[in-house]
Amino acid sequence: MMSRKTKHELLESMRSRYLQSDRKGKQQILDDLVAHTGYHRKYAIQLLNHPSKRKGRRRRPRGSKYTGDVVAALEKVWQIANEICGKRLVPVMREYVEALERHGEMRLEPETRGLLLQVSPATADRLLTRARQASRPHGLSTTKPGTLLKNAIPVRTFAQWDDAKPGFVEVDLVAHSGDSSRGEYLNTLDMVDVKTRWVEFLPLINRSQMAAMLAIEGCRSRLPYPLLGLDSDNGSEFVNHNLKRYCEEGEITFTRCRPYHKNDQAYVEQKNWSAIRQFVGYDRYEGIAAYQALWALYEPLRLYMNFFQPVMVLISKERVGAKVKRRYDQAKTPYQRALDSPDVSEEVKQRLRTEYPSLNPAALLRQIEAAQEELWKMANRPAPDDNLYQFLIDQVEQLREAA
Repeated sequence: MMSRKTKHELLESMRSRYLQSDRKGKQQILDDLVAHTGYHRKYAIQLLNHPSKRKGRRRRPRGSKYTGDVVAALEKVWQIANEICGKRLVPVMREYVEALERHGEMRLEPETRGLLLQVSPATADRLLTRARQASRPHGLSTTKPGTLLKNAIPVRTFAQWDDAKPGFVEVDLVAHSGDSSRGEYLNTLDMVDVKTRWVEFLPLINRSQMAAMLAIEGCRSRLPYPLLGLDSDNGSEFVNHNLKRYCEEGEITFTRCRPYHKNDQAYVEQKNWSAIRQFVGYDRYEGIAAYQALWALYEPLRLYMNFFQPVMVLISKERVGAKVKRRYDQAKTPYQRALDSPDVSEEVKQRLRTEYPSLNPAALLRQIEAAQEELWKMANRPAPDDNLYQFLIDQVEQLREAA
């Protein structure tokens, strides 16, 4: 097998003889060229009669300006940002760099800093190719349909969230049951604001109606703005008289999704993966000690997700033949979306602005990792004979005292 360069040199050496030869000589030269190079005969004739216009031109390789310190800094920011994609990372790159520099986590030379802040999403993804992590498995579904009050609770679909204001949320339970859904195990209440993508999550000692009510009240107290609407699935922990009465007394709009239509709760389903499964995993957790460890994990995690994890919001969808073209806005954190919303009061915005400078994303990530280590020590271990009912009663009393 001849190399491309050798074939080119052989062709150049034969071309002058070929053009000066008679018919029989040309036929002989052509036979030799085809035998040595493997070219098709017609292609060989074309090459001999028409010299390449690119003769003598050599393309000089373009040097990359994003090397060394720039790549190292990009990988550090990417890891602190929970390894998100370039389209989400680049729009908030300046906020991350400023926060890390403010808390002494990163020191960059002016040239390196300038190059890092001008990198494009596509280039960021290309530079981070080697550092990307493999995908993780999925777990069990434990939603059981509730049979009460379905006619009294209206249905809301994914397409009906166009008029949502900050305060309208979707809620769902994430089970930490491992490979079996038998017995008592921990759950997590995931609450997502549809407009700003603000997230709140709290652990549940079990899947009872009382535990779900306590978690909803706890997440409601942590929202930076009033809770206006609550949308759930059809599980009996949500579709019950207690929660319906609670929403009526609090003037909260209570709706539910259609049975077996998970896309009606697309916002919270997405957060079930990115905000819970990625940090907690799929192991089984039981008992009060695991509950407290999970609570300790969620304390820094909620701040990390709301202030430093950007999200992209779908603007429009257009069907072109068999394909659907989706347009998204620029990635922003829930904190930024709350500041941009005209429906959020100036008092709430000022409180968020005051809290933001004190938060260090790198320190929050270290707290999350330390809490994960403590939690994972309790994975798949049977809990002691705890009095869970008394534990729930104590939580109710604490909640009443705090109110």
